[in-house]
Amino acid sequence: MKQSKVNPILHPEKDVSYVKWKVHAGRVLSLIALILLSPLLILISAAIKLSDWHAPVIFKQQRVGKKGGKFYMYKFRTMRLGAEAELEKYLKQNEIEGAMFKMKKDPRVTRIGALLRKTSLDELPQLYNVLKGEMSLVGPRPPLPREVAIYTPYDQQRLLVTPGCTGLWQVSGRNELSFNQMVELDLHYIEQLSLKLDFKILCKTVIILLFPKGAY
Repeated sequence: MKQSKVNPILHPEKDVSYVKWKVHAGRVLSLIALILLSPLLILISAAIKLSDWHAPVIFKQQRVGKKGGKFYMYKFRTMRLGAEAELEKYLKQNEIEGAMFKMKKDPRVTRIGALLRKTSLDELPQLYNVLKGEMSLVGPRPPLPREVAIYTPYDQQRLLVTPGCTGLWQVSGRNELSFNQMVELDLHYIEQLSLKLDFKILCKTVIILLFPKGAY
């Protein structure tokens, strides 16, 4: 993919009406989704709790948002307790180049967690982040602080906009892509910001949820 020419000095969300519409629409849609999906959310919560009664259902993790601001992102728990403390010993088995960690057969992932990851249902609690205004429905994946710590100035451009629950990376191959490819997709998205593009990504996301590919 051709390298993007995003200027880090400029503010990409210069269309105020677009930004306001995206924020308000995102909050309304996320609230509606949380209400409509509440039976599924309860079912998933029960399944996680029954698999490990002592483990919390929701996993919260600090992420980096727009302009470097930090927030806690919510997901359904997919790993055993203490998984974060075990990360160091698995870093050499990272299957993605760059400032990300992904391992296809991560032994820390539980059986119910593997299913949730495969279907991306573990991401549903992020709708609460959208409701709070910390995330958008569409945008770059919110990175971890340890990932941002080794970003190049070029990589940091992906932090110019509010992170999203889904984005070009998720609908273009997700974990099958390299970190550099993810950055290029994110910067392309930032250059082309529009409601039309957001709607297109959301539609593709629905298809991927029905026919999972590249998630683990």
